[in-house]
Amino acid sequence: MPSGTVASDFALRDQNGRLVRLSDRRGGITIVTFLYTHCLDVCPLIATHLNDVLGGLGRQRAHARVLAVSVDPRFDTPAAVSQFVHERHLRPQFHYLRGTAAQLKPIWQAYNILVVPKNPDVMAHTASITLIDRHGKARIVYAATATARDILPDTERLLRAR
Repeated sequence: MPSGTVASDFALRDQNGRLVRLSDRRGGITIVTFLYTHCLDVCPLIATHLNDVLGGLGRQRAHARVLAVSVDPRFDTPAAVSQFVHERHLRPQFHYLRGTAAQLKPIWQAYNILVVPKNPDVMAHTASITLIDRHGKARIVYAATATARDILPDTERLLRAR
């Protein structure tokens, strides 16, 4: 998604069963990423780094959210998502969103996320992180290797911008 493009809206349920709509986040900063709960490599690292971004924001954290969209509708069950969130001590501003394949595929497509099941335990997928500003525009797309140190300054800058 090119920088400055309005991010595609979507609505999915989070780990608490609450409906979360991207467009409801206008006025705040949103970080969108794509994960699956039984990933053994990059997904837990991305979740940790984004949780650290939230932690680094201090009081400004109230104006930021992380929306992690599942790439595994079959195995990202409510129980698996709740366990993932609990085990990683993810902050309340971190919403792990799940849905059916029919609900998720258009979101993956809109965010240029390729998802390829390798076997029942491995989902090969594009692992990117998109920083969305107060107006719903995608500002920066980071690689999966981005750390909180990379993302936090940009997030703080967007929080200061009006």
